[in-house]
Amino acid sequence: MTLVADHKPITFAGFPLQAWAFVGRTWLSLVLALYVSFWLELGSPASAGLTVAVLAFPSRGQGLEKAGFRVMATVIGVAAAITISGAFSQTEWLLIAVLAAWVGGCVYVAALFDGFRSYAAVLCIITVCLIGVEQLDTPQNVFNAGMERGAAIVIGILSVALINDVFFAPDYHPAIARRLEALHLKISSYASRSMGGQAMSAFDYASLLRAITVLRPEITSLATESSIGSTRSAAARTAMVNLVLLLAAARALAILRASVAATPANMMECASAWLKTELRQRETDVVLDLAALRQGTSVRQPWSAPFYRSHQIAAQNGIRAFIYFALAGLLLSVAGWPATSVSLAFVGILIGLSVMSPDQTAASLLALVAVPVGCLLAGLLEFFVLDGVTAYPVLAIGLFPFVAVPALLMTSTNPGILSFGRSNLVFTIAVFAPSNPQSYNPQSFLFASLFLCTAAFLLFVFQNLVPPLSGPGRIRILLAEARRDLSSLTRRHTQTAPEEAMFRDAVRVSQIVVANGHSQNSNPRIVDAIRYFDQAAALRLASATLDRLPAGITLGLRRLGEDAVANADGVLMLHVAQALASTSGPDPRSADPAGALAVAGILLAREPVVGGATR
Repeated sequence: MTLVADHKPITFAGFPLQAWAFVGRTWLSLVLALYVSFWLELGSPASAGLTVAVLAFPSRGQGLEKAGFRVMATVIGVAAAITISGAFSQTEWLLIAVLAAWVGGCVYVAALFDGFRSYAAVLCIITVCLIGVEQLDTPQNVFNAGMERGAAIVIGILSVALINDVFFAPDYHPAIARRLEALHLKISSYASRSMGGQAMSAFDYASLLRAITVLRPEITSLATESSIGSTRSAAARTAMVNLVLLLAAARALAILRASVAATPANMMECASAWLKTELRQRETDVVLDLAALRQGTSVRQPWSAPFYRSHQIAAQNGIRAFIYFALAGLLLSVAGWPATSVSLAFVGILIGLSVMSPDQTAASLLALVAVPVGCLLAGLLEFFVLDGVTAYPVLAIGLFPFVAVPALLMTSTNPGILSFGRSNLVFTIAVFAPSNPQSYNPQSFLFASLFLCTAAFLLFVFQNLVPPLSGPGRIRILLAEARRDLSSLTRRHTQTAPEEAMFRDAVRVSQIVVANGHSQNSNPRIVDAIRYFDQAAALRLASATLDRLPAGITLGLRRLGEDAVANADGVLMLHVAQALASTSGPDPRSADPAGALAVAGILLAREPVVGGATR
C-alpha cells in the first residue's frame, strides 16, 4: 500500500497565505509609490498608484514584463498627445476625428497581438486620453501633464520591483511547468489510446489546443523573471509547440486506425510506423523540454510560437472603436456640459480596456457594474474612512482594506472574478485620486464619479447601437482565412518551420473556440476548423519531409510528390508514398517522406480539401 500525503495549503479567511502575501506586496507597493510621489511633489501622484494597480501580479515576471511595455507605451502616448494637441487644438471637429482615428488605430494594433503587447497598444489610447483629451480646453498643459505622468509611472514601476524583490515575490515558471506537465500527461494518455483508433471529438481536440496555446502570453513573461528567464521561456515555448505536434500526431493515428478498412494495408502500415516514430520523438522532446524548463537549461531545438493575426478582424474592431469614440465626442460636444472632456477621456479608456476582452459587450457590461462600485468604494474611503485626515500613516492604513479585497479577488482562477477585482482596484484609485494635500471636495468627487459612470453608460449604449463583431462573425472570418491558407499551401520555401506554422494554426483554432463561446460540442464550425488544421498540418509535414529525400531518388518521383502536396491530391500522394516505400529499403530518408505522404494522402482521401489547392 502506498500512502500519499495530502498537503493542504494553510488558509486564512478562506484564502491561502500566498494570496495574503500578494495583498501585502500590493499594499506596500502602493504606499511606497504614493509616499515618493508626495515627497517629490509630483502633480500626478494618482498615476503612480494606478501603475501599481495595473502591475499587481502574484508573480514577479509578469509585473516586470508589463512594466517594460508600460514605459514604452507611455513614451509613445505622450509623444502622440503632444503632437495631436499641438497640430489640431484649434480645430474642434477635426481634433475629435483625429483622436478617434488614433483610438481606432491603436485598437487595430491591439487586436494583432496578445498578452502585454496588446496591452501596450491599449495603453497608448489611455495615455493620449489622460493627457491629450483631458487637456482639450488647456492644450498648453499637455507637455507638463505628460512629463508628470511619465515620472509617476516610473515611480510606480520601481516601487513594485523593489517590494517584489525585498519580499521575495514567487517566480512564475513553476506554475507554468505544472500546467505544461498536466497537459503532457493528458495528451500522453490520449496518445496511448489512439493506438486503438479512439479519436477525440473535434470540440475536445480544439479545447485541448486552446489549453496549450493560451499559455503563450504567460510564457513570454518568463524572460524577465531572472537572469536565465529567457532560457526558461525558450524551453517552455518549445514544449508548448511540441505538445501541439504530439497531440496532432496522436489524433492522426487514431483517424488512420479508424480508416483501416478503406486504406491499402501496406500504406496503413507505412503511415502508422511513421506516426509512431513521430509520437516517440515528440514525447521525448516534450520530456526534455520540461526538464530544461525546470532546470533553466537550453533545449536542443528551440521553436518560436507565432501568434495568428487576422487583419480583417483587427480592422473591423478598429473601425468600431473609431465610431464609438467619434459618437461620444459628437454627443458630448453638442451637449455643451462643463468639463465633458473628462467623460470623453474615460470613453476612450474603456474602449481600450474592452478590446482586450474576447467578449467586448460583456466587458462593457462589466465596466457598467464595476465603475459605480469603484466610485462607491472611493467615496467610502475618502469621506467615511479618512474624512479629512492629512496624516500619511492614516492614509496608508485606510487604503489597506480597499486594496486587500480586490487583490484577493485577483488571485482567483475565474477570469470574471479576476477582472472584476482588478477593475475595482483601478477605478477606486482613479476616482479617489490621492494627492498631497487631499482635497476632500464632495463636488469634485461627484463630478469625477458622474463623468466615469457617464462614460461607461455611453459606451454600453453605443455598443448596442453598433454591436461589436460577434462570435459567429469572427468564426466566419477565421474559417474563411483557414480555407484560403489551406488552398494556397504550396511547397514554396519560407522561413517558418512546419512545426511553428502548425502552432500558429493551433492559435487560430483557439481563437475560434473563444469566439464559439458556450456552444455545444456538435457545432459544425469547430469540426470545420479541426479539419482544416489536420489537413494543413499533414501537408506541411509531408512537404518538409520531401526535402530529406536522398539523391538516389529519381527527379520525376520527387517532383511528383511535390505536385501531389501542392495540389493536395490525396490519391496521388498515396501513389508516390507507395513508390517511395518500395524503393526506400533501409534508408530512413525515404521512409519518412513515404510515411508522411501516406498520412496526408489518407487524411485527404477521407475529406478532400474544399476547392482544391493551387500552385
